[in-house]
Amino acid sequence: MRVRTAFHPGVFRFVGCLLLLIATLPGPANGWQEADQPPASESQGDGLRAPGKPLGEQVPGLPLLSGSGDLSSIPTRLSEMFRAGGVIMWPIALCSVIAFTFALERLVVLRRRRVIPRDFVRRFLQNLEQGELDRETASQLCEQNGSPIADVFLHGVRKWGKPSVEVEQAIIDGGERQIGHLRKHLRILNAVATLTPLLGLLGTVIGMIQCFNQIATSSAMGKSEQLAGGIGVALLTTAFGLGVAIPSLMLYMYFAGRVDALVMEMDSLAQRVVDLISAEAIAERSVQTPRGGPPRPKGLVSTPGKAG
Repeated sequence: MRVRTAFHPGVFRFVGCLLLLIATLPGPANGWQEADQPPASESQGDGLRAPGKPLGEQVPGLPLLSGSGDLSSIPTRLSEMFRAGGVIMWPIALCSVIAFTFALERLVVLRRRRVIPRDFVRRFLQNLEQGELDRETASQLCEQNGSPIADVFLHGVRKWGKPSVEVEQAIIDGGERQIGHLRKHLRILNAVATLTPLLGLLGTVIGMIQCFNQIATSSAMGKSEQLAGGIGVALLTTAFGLGVAIPSLMLYMYFAGRVDALVMEMDSLAQRVVDLISAEAIAERSVQTPRGGPPRPKGLVSTPGKAG
């Protein structure tokens, strides 16, 4: 907690000093750029720029941020922004492809009609209530369907006629396995949502270091548009990182909520199966419907040899 408390004010002070530096640097409308200023074609500075080259030209041995040689120009096209972001843009792009791929896969896997087929569940429970299924037939139906809810039912059917505690435990075991399958790959979306902003921040820090180094060693020192342009280019990686992280986090939260809703519905349906196939339920039904039908009244029974 001490480290975090000391870190955040330092970041705020750094950003504040940076904004103050940008605001206090002379702009193009200040007095030092009046008519008596020597033309840009003449040799200026300390010899780091050759005559005739514009301000912001790359110093030999220093990489350019935007690739255009002009720090004051921020790219507007997507391809230009991607190139200006540098090497960090490639892992961010890879993370976006991974998130998109697994999001499509989860959209297909977590469809309700695939996890809980309505027709199968309705027929299965109806046949159980009417006593038209035995253990072997119910097991075959669950194996043929192959859906997650059918697999949960199958674990319970294998304990047919056992006490309700054993049937519930078998269903819980099968349900935990299915929950693991339903939550599969959701951690990847969460990892992308966590990793991409950090990658974007890393690219921004690297870009700002290059920007300040290039301006400090060139004759562009003192021009605010050069500094602002370089910082704007450096912030592209952060923007791309957030652009990937925000949709990934939204998809993760959506799929997590969808899994929770499906699990609650599966639990409710599995409890109905327990109430139909457990030993207590079978005994209760046998008491309610005794074999041989209701007893005949005694007055209607005739005794042989006493008739007439």
